Amino acid sequence: MTADELREARDALAATVERFARAEIAPHVTAWDAAGEFPRALYRRAADLGLLGLGYPQAYGGTPAPHALRLPMWVALCRYGASGGVLASLLSHNIGLPPVLALGSEDVKREVIPPVLAGERIAALAITEPGGGSDVAALRTTSRRDGDDYVVDGEKIFITSGMRADWITVAVRTGDGRGAKDISLLLVPGDSQGLSRTRLDKMGWLCSDTAHLRFDGVRVPARYLLGDEGAGFKAIMGNFNAERFGIACAALGFSMACYDEALVCAQQRQTFGSPLVGHQVVRHKLVDMQQRIRSTAAWLETVAARADAGDTGADWVGEVCVLKNHATQTLQFCADAGVQILGGMGYMRGTVCERIYREVKVLTIGGGTEEIMKDLAARQWHMI
Repeated sequence: MTADELREARDALAATVERFARAEIAPHVTAWDAAGEFPRALYRRAADLGLLGLGYPQAYGGTPAPHALRLPMWVALCRYGASGGVLASLLSHNIGLPPVLALGSEDVKREVIPPVLAGERIAALAITEPGGGSDVAALRTTSRRDGDDYVVDGEKIFITSGMRADWITVAVRTGDGRGAKDISLLLVPGDSQGLSRTRLDKMGWLCSDTAHLRFDGVRVPARYLLGDEGAGFKAIMGNFNAERFGIACAALGFSMACYDEALVCAQQRQTFGSPLVGHQVVRHKLVDMQQRIRSTAAWLETVAARADAGDTGADWVGEVCVLKNHATQTLQFCADAGVQILGGMGYMRGTVCERIYREVKVLTIGGGTEEIMKDLAARQWHMI
């Protein structure tokens, strides 16, 4: 694809996603938040536009796409849909399916991936455990082989799409040891006997179901082991890199959404005889928002270009970590500034800035906390 072709494809994709988000998401988000969920039909409508399959092989119903093409899709969906809850659940397959694609048998891939990309099934990822946080190597959920099955016992928490998921990619311990070497990945069907789910109430992402999962002697056919036993930790770490890139894209889109609403308010609202934007202190807040938005956008383009050129070694991993921090810090600033510019309305349910303000912290924590990101970058860059 030439540079001109890529530019045209990016513009066309962004325009398609904008129309979809403005028509199918934005008008309904407040009601969906109040209901605590959004309609499953939204998956099918997104799939019909090819949004769920972007970046996946054509053989499984997807559309291969470079990072440079996936980036505008994420940004536009977040900017014009302005809901982290919709984003998180609608695209939860982007963290649940990659291990299936990378490590699953051909039969399993053909069974699982096409229905998810078609919006007929929902996929989720289950790594985090109560008390475990970012320490993946310390997970306690066990899986022992019993004939043609694995028997799973344990718990997972904070699982996006955990209530609805038809397929759950679960990190388990298949050996008797401790640490990373005995961690494996199992694909657990959502209707498995012994699997129970409890909905969790959250500060934000109100229309995204987030669950506490319990596995009580859940029998999983051995063919759903993804890769070899003990191969899970490396796959999980690689999966995190893509998740962190996606979080940075989302943070940029949400920052833009806050800016868009704040700018309209500042241009239309009259105070002391002039529009808000006529006051220097307000103009400067808007400029500060743009300063951070533009630097984040430029950095994302650079990181995407490196990945598309095959440069995804240790230095790139470190850069993704600190980019995720930079993007989410941009979001923190823009959400706060947006609420401040809106004033009293910024504290009211139904405004974009209020909703996104409540959703900021989950992005600074999910996919690896700021502190973990800094330490991981330091290791990738051989500081320690």
